[in-house]
Amino acid sequence: MQTCYIETPLGHAKIVGDDNGITSVSILDTKEELSDTIPESLLDCVIQLKEYFNETRKNFDLKLNVEGTVFQKKVWKTLETIPFGKTISYLQLSKQLGDVKAIRAAASANGKNPLWIIVPCHRVIGSDGSLTGYAGGLHRKQWLLNHESEYKQQSLF
Repeated sequence: MQTCYIETPLGHAKIVGDDNGITSVSILDTKEELSDTIPESLLDCVIQLKEYFNETRKNFDLKLNVEGTVFQKKVWKTLETIPFGKTISYLQLSKQLGDVKAIRAAASANGKNPLWIIVPCHRVIGSDGSLTGYAGGLHRKQWLLNHESEYKQQSLF
């Protein structure tokens, strides 16, 4: 496995993978030393993340190689179908998975998503429209939703 660290508007991100695909992308609360060179197997991911943050990419086209249970992988695959700039609720997610009673399991799998931004778990919100749980912190979830919104929220201060 190869690893690199890059700067994003939300902090340093860690990317892990190899020729078999990207296994994880995570946002860090610490500042790691940024990578001087990017391994060839991670270069597409770095480029596509930069394009996403520069608002020139809405969808990712990467070879992925994640580990998880069959159910987790099903949830993560479903998350990939949420369009850029749109959100769904945890209830809608569980309905899409075919079992309304699986809402807690779906939320748990969502929270264990190893591919920050690439698999857009930030697009899942509470049924009442509230931001709920996000491994990267709710401030980052709000930033990502604003970043993807066609109606950019301006700050007064």
